[in-house]
Amino acid sequence: MILCRARSSTTSAQEVYHREIHQQHRIAHGVQNGSINKREYRQLERREASLNSARRRDLRDGRLNPRERQQLNRRENRISRSIHHDEHN
Repeated sequence: MILCRARSSTTSAQEVYHREIHQQHRIAHGVQNGSINKREYRQLERREASLNSARRRDLRDGRLNPRERQQLNRRENRISRSIHHDEHN
């Protein structure tokens, strides 16, 4: 049972990391094609950096608990919506 929980939290941490990488690619693509301007880019990068800090802080004990995973997921959702909005405004 403990092994399953450890594996689950590791998987969650990897999912969070891969989602952040995907969002970075979306931001870079938006900057490259001109749909995200410099101000929007700086704001998105600040939010991504803050999310990275929170992820590192939450993983200090080597795993994400359900509350930490939920909070990171909510922040990622908000950033994702911001990226979409900035690309389509």
